[in-house]
Formats: sequence, C-alpha cells, structure tokens
Amino acid sequence: MESPHKPKPLSTNLFFLFLLLSTNLLTLFISTTFYSSCSLNFAPPAATATATIAPAVTNSAPEEVIVSDEYRASSELPPEFVVFTSPQQLPFGVNSNFNSDKLIPPVGRPCTLFRDELRRYMSYEVNGSCPDDELLAQKLLLKGCEPLPRRRCRPAAPLAYAEPYPIPVSFWSTPSDSSVVWTAYTCKNYECLINRKRNQKGFDDCKDCFDLQGVEKTRWATSHAGDGLDFSIDEVLAVKKPGTIRIGLDIGGGVATFAVRMRDRNITIITTSMNLNGPFNSFIAARGVLPLYISISQRLPFFDNTLDIVHSMHVLSNWIPTTLLHFLFFDIYRVLRPGGLFWLDHFFCVGDQFKDVYEPLINSIGFERVKWVVGRKLDRGEELREMYLSALLEKPLKNSW
Repeated sequence: MESPHKPKPLSTNLFFLFLLLSTNLLTLFISTTFYSSCSLNFAPPAATATATIAPAVTNSAPEEVIVSDEYRASSELPPEFVVFTSPQQLPFGVNSNFNSDKLIPPVGRPCTLFRDELRRYMSYEVNGSCPDDELLAQKLLLKGCEPLPRRRCRPAAPLAYAEPYPIPVSFWSTPSDSSVVWTAYTCKNYECLINRKRNQKGFDDCKDCFDLQGVEKTRWATSHAGDGLDFSIDEVLAVKKPGTIRIGLDIGGGVATFAVRMRDRNITIITTSMNLNGPFNSFIAARGVLPLYISISQRLPFFDNTLDIVHSMHVLSNWIPTTLLHFLFFDIYRVLRPGGLFWLDHFFCVGDQFKDVYEPLINSIGFERVKWVVGRKLDRGEELREMYLSALLEKPLKNSW
C-alpha cells in the first residue's frame, strides 16, 4: 500500500532550507540594528556606568573614569571637578596599599555645597593659565572645601619675579614687591603693609606683622615683666633636655617670626597661615622658612607621635566653636610625641568662659601642666572682662590606653 506522503523533490527541499536560513539572518540583522539604535537613548545601569574622559594630552590613551551616582545625578557640578574626584583606575590593577584597583583623589566634602563658587573655580582651560582667583579659592577653603580640588592649569606669577635674599639676610629683610602677585590684596606693596597699622582704619589680621623692625623684632626674644603671660623661647626650651626639641608646628603663625627664631636654635618649624588681606605665605617663604596653607579646621597633616613642639599665639581662642576646638586640641595631642610640648600662647576668652568652658575643656585632653598663667586683658577696658591664658603643656610619656 502506498504512503499518502510522497517524498518531495530535492529542489523543493533546498528551496525551503534557503528560505529558512534567509529568514533567520534577516531577523538577526533587524533585531541587532534595532537594539543598537535603542541603546543610545538609555544610560547603562548605574552600578556599571562608566564614562571616557578626553585626556589632557591628545596622543595618550583615554582614561576610564568611573562616575559615581551622586555626580551622574547632578548636572551642576563642573566637568573638571567630576574628572578629578571620580575614581581613577590604577594602571597595574589592584594595589595592596590601597586594597583597591582604583585611586580616589580627596577633596573637602563641603565643596559640593557651594556649587556656584566651585563652578567658577573649576572652569579654566586645561593646560592653560589659571584664572586670577586667589580670593575665590581661599573663600572655598575657609568654607570647608579643603583640600581644594587640584587643577590642570598654571597659576599667575609676578611679571618680573625677584629672587629672595639669601639666608640669614632673608630672616629680617622685607622681600621685593616683585615677589608677589598683588591683585588679591588691598595693599599693592610691602610699604603699604608695613604702615597699615598707622594709616589704615578697620580690622586686618596681624595688622602689624609685616613690620619686621617693630613688634616682631622683640617677640619671644625675652620674657616680659608684669603679668607673666609672655614666655620667651629660651625659657620654654629650658624645660627639656638640650637638643630634644628639633621639629614642630606653629598654628596661625602670622609672618613666621616664631619659626625664624627657632631656626636660629637649629629647630625646624612649619608655619600655618592664611592669606587674609596680605601675602602671608609668600612672605614666610621669602624669609626662608616653611609655610603651610591650611585653615584652622583641617586635620593636621602629620603622623601620630611625631612633633616635638606645637605653638599657637592668639589664633586658638573663643572665636572657634567649642566642639571644633575640642577636636583641634586632641589633634595637637595626637601629632605630639610623648614628652612633646604644646605652647598655648595668649588664649583669649571673656569672663566666666574660662572657668566654665575652657579650663575643663583643656584639662580633658590629658596634657600635664608645665606652666599655666591666667591674666586680664586690659587694653580695651577692664569692664569687658577679657582674659588671656598662656600655658605650656606636656604630652605624658605613658600610653594613653
């Protein structure tokens, strides 16, 4: 009996096979093309999103920068800020020191709170000249944008830069006006700064500091009779064995006269200073000692138990929020070595603040008292009840835990 399904000719089978293959290939082509075009309209998942940033040097390979969700969600952050602060892929993979294959450059967290100022600061031509924006940079820094983000531009330098005087002449000589870019300051030369205590009304930080032949000439040189608040450097150094005070820090040290006097005694002091309407950091460097441009709120950039002495005059006072001051005193304790000295020079407060707030706060840190002198500040009138504390404190030799 014949089968009802007769075999089809070979030509018919080949035709159907060709038709099937053609249909599949056409479907694959259409679906691939459609998916590719659609994918341009959607961002990849946030967890894996990456962006390729054009390199600063055009003949180098592009850098792969991983942009965080926070940055991707905001179009207000300047592109150069995003490039700098985004995780940077390490060229050789995981680095055991970082325990990561990426490096994340640090900036102050509050930078993004001041986006208008940040956008102005980070808007510049890559590989070109930086804007003349020292005041803007310092404003950001004092608001907590510290450290500031790095930039890929060259800052302005004086048109006819004059090299500093050689040591030791530089210690007590006023630098050349040509060593400073003056656009950020009210005074446009050092003569104006030297005379501003006599000629300028209103308040300026360390108003008489630049006059090296004035008050600076005798500061810390000798002990002054009277209330006992003015310690001399030699008086302080005498409490330790000769040669054991070698390195240290002066917080808010004006024009670094403290550092200059200590250098005469073979002691290296780094001076922190802001450029508050004057080129303090440039002046310090011209004298031949080291400036450090950080604000009072930044963690001290030194390792634990390393410094022999920390000094501060007038800066650490009641204008600093109490909690921040508490953190700061503990940071000073941290960087001092056991047996190191903290010279708290003319700490200012008013009335009952000393007994109620600041004496208990200082006592809580754990220093031992070497010298402790409390006196009245009377230059503006006794009725204001203003007070000074000058103290020499020592970090204990024993472990604190």
